[in-house]
Amino acid sequence: MSKREVPIVVITGYLGSGKTTLMQNILKQEKRKIALIVNDMGSVNIDASILNKSGNKLLQVEMVEMQNGCICCTLKDEFMAEIERLSADKSIEAIFVEASGISEPSSIAGAFINYEEMTPDTRVYLKAVVSVVDVDRIYREFLHNLTSEEENDDGDIINLIMDQIEFCNLMILNKTDLLTESELSEVKAGLRNIQQEAEMITAVHGDVDLDVILNRSDLDYDEVEAYSAVQKALNNCEHDDEKACVDEYGITSFVFEEKKPFNREAFNKLVMEYPETLIRTKGYIWFSDDWDHIQLFEQAGRNASITEMSEWVSAWPEEELAPVLKDFPDLTDDWDDVYGDRGNQVVFIGKGYEKAEIVKLLYDCIDEK
Repeated sequence: MSKREVPIVVITGYLGSGKTTLMQNILKQEKRKIALIVNDMGSVNIDASILNKSGNKLLQVEMVEMQNGCICCTLKDEFMAEIERLSADKSIEAIFVEASGISEPSSIAGAFINYEEMTPDTRVYLKAVVSVVDVDRIYREFLHNLTSEEENDDGDIINLIMDQIEFCNLMILNKTDLLTESELSEVKAGLRNIQQEAEMITAVHGDVDLDVILNRSDLDYDEVEAYSAVQKALNNCEHDDEKACVDEYGITSFVFEEKKPFNREAFNKLVMEYPETLIRTKGYIWFSDDWDHIQLFEQAGRNASITEMSEWVSAWPEEELAPVLKDFPDLTDDWDDVYGDRGNQVVFIGKGYEKAEIVKLLYDCIDEK
């Protein structure tokens, strides 16, 4: 069994949300010997540089800088190796991780779960995943019109921010001094549509009492994953239900599934005229002009993006496909004679819409050729 002696706190949040400022404030309060892992995507780790110059008692801090990659993907193995090394140091009492601004916290947490299963006597355990939220940005870009045409090109950014909000057990709503009370209330309500369980605390300049972060139940991966409205819809909504599922917040959701591909032009037109009653959309789709690639479709508020992902298994060459299907027969459970594993599965979340109307809009985009 894990000794659960050394708590790990992962701090996520998009670029500029205030993660480094929060970390500086944490270091000012910490009295223990701690380790700090700072992950930055650039070749020069600016965040670590700022922390080194902050005048804190760094004699009590072991700092590890991880650059040129992200700990949720390209640096995952190196990251877990550092965790294992630090866990062997009996003098270290806690580990804080500042993830890069583009990291996906669910992947980081998943790596911890796998590590704990493979290392049952480890001293470390995942205490919390903290999402630092720039409330001013959420107000402008998620809830209201963007302030410039340039920002409008960054629809994928707000979707990444939503991913970071969806997987956490504590949200620090930072920069609250930039909003009025009514604007902040609007942001809180909007975030609750997406993340309905994680505790929210407000802050200015990342000034948060360390006890608020540490004095809480240990993170439960399955429970936190189920927090998000997207995952709740996947768990609870049946595709054939005529009405959308309704939760205790009055949010409705449904899952759309269809094997046939979307017509790219028609789907893009739908995205341009997207129903304002839809708060959040996420899922995998494919287009009739591309039988090879999975597309990730995400929408949050007024922002939407379509990102080309990996290939469908059925797009692999026959000599590669046959042995895979032999070794993993479960892949054929939902295999279609025409489309193979290709298909659309998308979660829709919103308020005040009629499911039948949204479904009709979607089927109008399906390519029947």
